[in-house]
Amino acid sequence: MITKKYTHLFFDLDNTLWDFSSNSYEAFYDTLKRLNLLSVIGPYEDFFTIYSEENERLWDLYRKRQVTKKVLRVERFEAAFIRNGTPLAIGGDEVNDIYLEEMVNQTQLVEGARELLEHLYGRYKIAVITNGFTEVQYDKIHKSKLTKYFDKVITSEEIGTPKPGKKIFEYAAKSINAPKKSTLMIGDSWEADILGARDFGIDQIFFNPKMDKLDFEGLFLSISKPILSNIFQGSPLILVPDSENNYKKKVQTSLISRLDQLFAIL
Repeated sequence: MITKKYTHLFFDLDNTLWDFSSNSYEAFYDTLKRLNLLSVIGPYEDFFTIYSEENERLWDLYRKRQVTKKVLRVERFEAAFIRNGTPLAIGGDEVNDIYLEEMVNQTQLVEGARELLEHLYGRYKIAVITNGFTEVQYDKIHKSKLTKYFDKVITSEEIGTPKPGKKIFEYAAKSINAPKKSTLMIGDSWEADILGARDFGIDQIFFNPKMDKLDFEGLFLSISKPILSNIFQGSPLILVPDSENNYKKKVQTSLISRLDQLFAIL
């Protein structure tokens, strides 16, 4: 069990606190409805799956700085419609503008997020570190009534470096005077949140509600022969190095599937 005393917390926003998956589903439906495109695309569930895959593909390229924000905003929609066999008659930028309008109206949180933040409020310095677009992230936080919980909200656009880049973690630490030894990162992206924070030199907790990643670079679960239906029940599970050569950073990586597991250590 984790026994370290933390004073500062970094949280990812989308799909860690704010339920991006559910909110995107609703926002995209409302977008297509406003544009009179629901009758064009076929079954919405199938089309949303296509869009989600294209969106994630382009976000991955954006995190790697292989595409610009402008390309990401437009191509995720145009590529989805082309792949669906129903090319857009309008520009992807028009779809994007309406989609972002609808996104900020969605306020569904990840289960347990508000209860956790209420528990943490006033007891820790808390910063949000997000790769999301600046023009919507602040509105999402405000409309979801989360503003009071955070001492600082940091977007990758403002800093010029997306997670997992070290620069954004350095900026976050300086902005709330967070010592590395007592700072913890919580996020749902292994590459952006966990590897980014690990490389920066702070402890991390990987929020993995779907249990869809159990193969960790140079690490393994600290219990033998885990049973997937039972391992995510109590305190966060510590991942330990399989050898010193594979894990040179003196930081700790842990695993949870529910936010309420954080009550055991925070």
